[in-house]
Amino acid sequence: MQLDPATVEEAAKQLYIRALKDLPPDIKAGFGRLVDRETVPTAQGVLATMLRNIDVAEATDNLLCQDTGIPIYNLHVGPGVLFDGQAVLAAIRRGCERATREYPLRSSVVHPLTRRNEHSSCGIGVPVVHVDFDAPAGQVQIEMVPKGSGSENNSFLKMAVPAEGVDAIKTFVIDCVLAAGGKTCPPTIVGVGLGGTSDLAVALAKRAATRPLGSHCADADGAALEAQLSVAVNQLGVGPQGLGGDSTAFAVHIELAATHITMNPIAVNMQCHSARRARATFTPEGVTYGF
Repeated sequence: MQLDPATVEEAAKQLYIRALKDLPPDIKAGFGRLVDRETVPTAQGVLATMLRNIDVAEATDNLLCQDTGIPIYNLHVGPGVLFDGQAVLAAIRRGCERATREYPLRSSVVHPLTRRNEHSSCGIGVPVVHVDFDAPAGQVQIEMVPKGSGSENNSFLKMAVPAEGVDAIKTFVIDCVLAAGGKTCPPTIVGVGLGGTSDLAVALAKRAATRPLGSHCADADGAALEAQLSVAVNQLGVGPQGLGGDSTAFAVHIELAATHITMNPIAVNMQCHSARRARATFTPEGVTYGF
């Protein structure tokens, strides 16, 4: 299959708009589970308001949140696909710019020193594009994640002492959730990256935070720790919007990598309750959209 840059550009545009307007079904189901087990009246009211916001946004074809975030595109390429890498990356950038200017969307992207806003949702190194070669044969998948600042500002890294073991991981994750409080617009998905190097741990935490609800760490020990921490963070009492309750997080997700014998990197990245994402799948038959 030959990947056409013009088709990629249009998909990049559509994905940004779709991600900002349509909440994935796994997140809606996650809200349902939280509502069913929430026991605090204030939290019950906050969850009801969040669900009403989702309903109104979808009924009026509007955005779920005013924060259009930092645009992130994850490009997954399968065997047997031919493409010009530079042309495809340029096409993704053009699509991101078109979504911002043609829809139009608020551009949240500025220069880190001058704070100049080009009003394109693009800048130096943005949109962020990650490329992996892990799609099925003859397919390309592009996932778009608009990462809002409320959740992204609560990102943490600790180079723990290996001798402290799993207890150091548990303590750090709990401390991060408490430190974030209501600033992440909970209920959240708490992404945890373990191992690798410092930069890899942070990247793994982001991947974990943006995974669909119901998915699990591929490593059995990681999956077991996910389950333990998912229970623990919802016993902290932070609650939706930080106003108290049982519903602090939809889940804790973990991604991990091997690391050095003298290192134990731990990173935490959070996703807010509006866990937005959209996906386009390219096959020889055409492009299909989903989550």
